[in-house]
Amino acid sequence: MPLSADGDPLTGEFGGIRWIYAFSDEPSLARFAIARGEGAREWTYDRVLGARLLDVAIPAMPVPYGVALDVGTEGQGALFPPVMGIVPDAAALDADVDVNVDAGTNGMNGIAPNGQELTR
Repeated sequence: MPLSADGDPLTGEFGGIRWIYAFSDEPSLARFAIARGEGAREWTYDRVLGARLLDVAIPAMPVPYGVALDVGTEGQGALFPPVMGIVPDAAALDADVDVNVDAGTNGMNGIAPNGQELTR
């Protein structure tokens, strides 16, 4: 899980939902960094088990968050929205969430790799 300059998880917003970026390995994080035009800088990250991220970190957030896994990895990225069955019920949104975005969109299920649609 990459960290922002202030040590918080790196996040973005897409479709009205906040997403925590997570990567399955360093090459996936490197592809994300390069796609953002930030491949030359050093990236700080924490190693976190996916279950701990979903079951502990997400419920601790002040607003609903989902997890964007391997953003920037062509055809391998996945979104885990903050809905029942994925995150603990207390952290889930009540409304339906449509995360079915054209898989061809930047190879990342719709989240732009260049930071244009991202907020930190």
